[in-house]
Amino acid sequence: MLEREKESALQEVCDRVLELVEPSASERRELLQFSEHLVTTLNEELQRSGVDADVNIQGSTAKDTWISGEKDIDVFISLPKTQTKEVFPKVLDVVKSFLGTKWVEAYAEHPYLKAEVDGYKLDFVPCFKIEWAGNAISSVDRTPLHTSYVTKHLEPQAANEVRLLKQFMRGIGVYGAEIRVGGFSGYLCELLILNYSSFLKTLKRTSQWTIGEVIDIENLYARRIREVKLLFDAPLIVVDPVDHRRNVAAAVSTERLGELITASRTFLERPRFSLFYPPTKPLSSARLRERFTHLDFDVIVLFFAGGRLVPDVLWGQLYKSMRSLRSLLVHHGFQVLKTAAWSDEEQVNALIFGLESRVIPSTKRHLGPSFDSREANNFLEKHVTADTTVIGPWIEGTRWVVGMKRRYSDAVALLQEKLKNGGKEAGVANKFIDVIPASLDLKVNEEIIDFAASNEEFTRVLTDFLSGRPRWLG
Repeated sequence: MLEREKESALQEVCDRVLELVEPSASERRELLQFSEHLVTTLNEELQRSGVDADVNIQGSTAKDTWISGEKDIDVFISLPKTQTKEVFPKVLDVVKSFLGTKWVEAYAEHPYLKAEVDGYKLDFVPCFKIEWAGNAISSVDRTPLHTSYVTKHLEPQAANEVRLLKQFMRGIGVYGAEIRVGGFSGYLCELLILNYSSFLKTLKRTSQWTIGEVIDIENLYARRIREVKLLFDAPLIVVDPVDHRRNVAAAVSTERLGELITASRTFLERPRFSLFYPPTKPLSSARLRERFTHLDFDVIVLFFAGGRLVPDVLWGQLYKSMRSLRSLLVHHGFQVLKTAAWSDEEQVNALIFGLESRVIPSTKRHLGPSFDSREANNFLEKHVTADTTVIGPWIEGTRWVVGMKRRYSDAVALLQEKLKNGGKEAGVANKFIDVIPASLDLKVNEEIIDFAASNEEFTRVLTDFLSGRPRWLG
């Protein structure tokens, strides 16, 4: 494709996406009216209750970088810094009374409320008013400073550039700073557009990134790049323009960074709409059965009970458990191709393991010490008459070698044995140790299909797992 044709194709795709992501005038009006009424009414309730606070809207809604169709609003309740966190429960009690019964209490660094009103998903977050980030008591205290910075520096016409970047990141699966994703936050997207000025220029620069890229919009570490890298030690470093001690990209994993770099190159080379909106239809039960029939590797899924954990805690525990069980499998000689985790964040968790084979030979080759070492006699005494010795020992080159019987040649048997008491010794995260013994349900290959048939979101994850590559790669 000629350069001029490519530029035209890029712009054509962007224009098509922009029609979908830019809120309409009526959508803006509706959100503004709802937000203003909410702020006014809640302020009055707090005043009546004797709470000195100021209700305000933060996040993408306040910065006008939200995407059409989004109904998420961050409602911050700012308190004077002369008060302490002890006042938070009183503040939230007023909000609970204001909402009635339609709320759920969640917890991050401190409690906050989640609710749905008139189709809008609301987070009510208490925080302290601060003038500069150094006074922050918790991370949410910085949020109003982020909003002020972006609204001050982001030109109105650049808001659509942010929307394009957010949707691109959603499409390729790297949007979201929560542990479940390990990707790019909305604020990070806004800073990238501020730094590079447009969506396409951002992609042209991200396509050239390498691990350890540093972005310092306000030049807070002028000519001290080495210091920045030592300070943050992350795959991507974006210095927070309102707090030089913080890396806005701290949540971005190496994997998500690599996917953004690759997807940027892919889009610039071959512009297509599907990178923003990739096909998401999961495989049907019949197609899954056909896929498993011709599968050249084995899939094991560990299902176990969920729990009312804060999502970031839940996913942190899931990933810790997944890594530990992967190490367990590898230690016992199983070749792990791929792993994944899934949860509905309420009732069911799942850890997915793709193995070259769930069953491996019952005999393994074990390399011993050199025949002239002090350990040689101990090695021979241990293995010559051992019940686990299948063949040998013999000398090969300078080393003793023995063929040993494996303790576990079936991955299913290994996992069942190690998890029957919760899996603490296998490295399973603490939050799951008590629930696993009574709720563990281990499924292999076709056995997974029945659960998949009852849960579309899990089926979507399983479909991606069996494909083994990002959907946007085609």
